[in-house]
Amino acid sequence: MLDPSALSQLLVTAGGLWRDVTVVPQTGSTNADLLEQARAGAAEGLVLVAEEQTAGRGRLGRTWSAPPRAALTFSVLLRPAGVPPSQLGWLPLLTGVAVAAAVRGQAGVPASLKWPNDVLVGERKLAGILAEAHGDAVVVGVGLNVTLSQDELPVPTATSLFIEDAKSADRAELLAAILTGLARRYQDWRAGPDDAGLRQDYLRWCATIGREVRVELPGGAVLTGTAEDVDDAGRLVVRAPGNLVAVGAGDVVHVR
Repeated sequence: MLDPSALSQLLVTAGGLWRDVTVVPQTGSTNADLLEQARAGAAEGLVLVAEEQTAGRGRLGRTWSAPPRAALTFSVLLRPAGVPPSQLGWLPLLTGVAVAAAVRGQAGVPASLKWPNDVLVGERKLAGILAEAHGDAVVVGVGLNVTLSQDELPVPTATSLFIEDAKSADRAELLAAILTGLARRYQDWRAGPDDAGLRQDYLRWCATIGREVRVELPGGAVLTGTAEDVDDAGRLVVRAPGNLVAVGAGDVVHVR
């Protein structure tokens, strides 16, 4: 089991973002737990890690599951005071960059990003990110497949660090690297979203840009075209027949 005391000693520092790291053996959903704490008025900087989730959630009402201790599942509570609501779409994107950078740095696996919230190896999903808001609070959850075997994957299009022959699958090191990178990017973004260089950072990691895509939009409409850019609000810019469309939410499929 992950050691919360060791993680706290590493991550909870004077003046830093993270103020508490809790590890639980099992819970339904770390996102749901931190949203409850957000409703109760908890300050930002909480980190909740679960060795097993029994009701893990993904985007668009999907479920997320993994055997105990085979994944890294955690959520963080943030309160980005002063950031315009139009900019909050950057939170899952900057989290994705932190996850992908940690996976490459710690595990040596060539991770990339699919807009808006998937971490990929090639075209297979290694991790997912879910951001949920309540008032001025945003809870961001991460599920990263670590030691799952092929038979344990929830869907055939997923993968894990074990399957990708990672040089390291130490969950504590991965968590520390992700949270350190996330704190730095979040604090830079919160201090000045337009000046943090986040867009350029994200574009370097994003495998969606330049691809032909099919975007399943909320409400059932489908948009097809070429993913050309990510705008200042974190929306995916797609060149569709006849015009450019900025997509704030949708399920993206990379067309081969």
